[in-house]
Amino acid sequence: MLLALVLLPLAFAGLAFMSKSNETRPWLLPIGAGVHLGITAIVLFGRQSLFQGTYLGLDPLNRLVLGFISVLFFLCSVYAKGYLALRPNQPARLFTASLFVFLGMLSLSVLAQHLGLMWVAVESCTLSSAPLLYFNQNRRSLEATWKYLLIGSVGIALALLGSYFLSYSALHGGMSTSLFFKDLVREAPYLSQPWLRAAFVVLFVGYGTKMGLAPMHSWKPDAYGEAPGLVGALLAGGLTTSAFLAVLRFFQICNDAGDAVYARKIMIVIGLLSMAVAAVFMVRQRDYKRMLAYSSVEHMGILILGVSLGGLGLYGSLLHAINNGLAKGVLFLAAANIHRAYGSKRVEDVRGAIRRLPATGALFLAGFFAITGSPPFGLFISEFTILRAAIAGGHVGVAITFLTLLFIIFVGMSATVLSIVQGEPSQKALSSKHKEGFTTVAPIMAFLGLVLILGVYVPPSLSAALSKAVAFIEMKP
Repeated sequence: MLLALVLLPLAFAGLAFMSKSNETRPWLLPIGAGVHLGITAIVLFGRQSLFQGTYLGLDPLNRLVLGFISVLFFLCSVYAKGYLALRPNQPARLFTASLFVFLGMLSLSVLAQHLGLMWVAVESCTLSSAPLLYFNQNRRSLEATWKYLLIGSVGIALALLGSYFLSYSALHGGMSTSLFFKDLVREAPYLSQPWLRAAFVVLFVGYGTKMGLAPMHSWKPDAYGEAPGLVGALLAGGLTTSAFLAVLRFFQICNDAGDAVYARKIMIVIGLLSMAVAAVFMVRQRDYKRMLAYSSVEHMGILILGVSLGGLGLYGSLLHAINNGLAKGVLFLAAANIHRAYGSKRVEDVRGAIRRLPATGALFLAGFFAITGSPPFGLFISEFTILRAAIAGGHVGVAITFLTLLFIIFVGMSATVLSIVQGEPSQKALSSKHKEGFTTVAPIMAFLGLVLILGVYVPPSLSAALSKAVAFIEMKP
């Protein structure tokens, strides 16, 4: 069943690539994503003992991420059907196939129980998503794709070097050089501390580059700014979450080795730095898609900050990863609708979106309140949980800095968003033939509905799964 989650998308990728009809090919996306979601439900709600393998397996941590990415891709695939229908003259063979390969490799990175296999899967996610960034085939998208691949390659190379360091820490400690996570966790107390610390730093920088943490974030504004909206949603909610999962696995090894304090100090600094960088660039931002990229940098910092606080903070961080991905789905897809209607990403060219596109404009405004942690949306709960953890842990300075940066980002982002949704649309926008359709609005409403539900009510099953994941990460061998 776990292998099917990897091979099934690859099979659909082959079908999409061989299909000769540009009209029927997009239908494969929601069909394939729906089957993937169904298998994911069977895996998650079936007997867990049936889904434990050597290289692929379920544990309390990746169970959370697997269900989330499957829902994320399904909703984006429904949107993709409507998006591709609006661009009938654009060849979608490579685009559709690449989406399925991305889903397969994303599933592999989440399910991998071996450090080397996870490394290959994360890099495969990057390579398969490159054609998605270049879909518009213009100079700016080519530049963004090149920067995405170049910086991502540096990050994954550092991750490989960190993997070697981690392996050598076991060898130096007199242990076997197994790269299975269960072996590394079991042998963590015996790993060589200097080599383990060096491994964590290099691995954190490597996979932090994939997350888009500052100062390794420079690929994000260009990539998110030039990619189609649904690709931005998948990168912001999917690729970054898989990289975050990798960081959590290495933090678990440090924690079991008794060196969590060292890792947490680094995480606090990088987490607050990422939020600060986002705050600086989001004030008076004139490109609303680049604004969403810096919002992603901010929330990656929040995730890392929550992990650094441990316990309740880690619980809030895991919940925040889900909330952030759902809210990003709202904003990126709504921004894509606005971009098509106005033909511009510049704030000065976009006015009165709520008049020109009533449903999309309202959803974009609601998405802004959701992503900035306003009640009653889910991000308010997760951010408040992280704040509680900071205060309870005696990190008053961290809590004050956290609140200050959140306030600056709220003010800076509100100026851009309100400028877009308010006012009168231009004659050029009114004369645009683009109209809202069911497939381009319903997925956005679904994303918003989910993040709203998590702000009002966290299901007991989800809360229990979060608690098990926290216990799994912080459990001593």
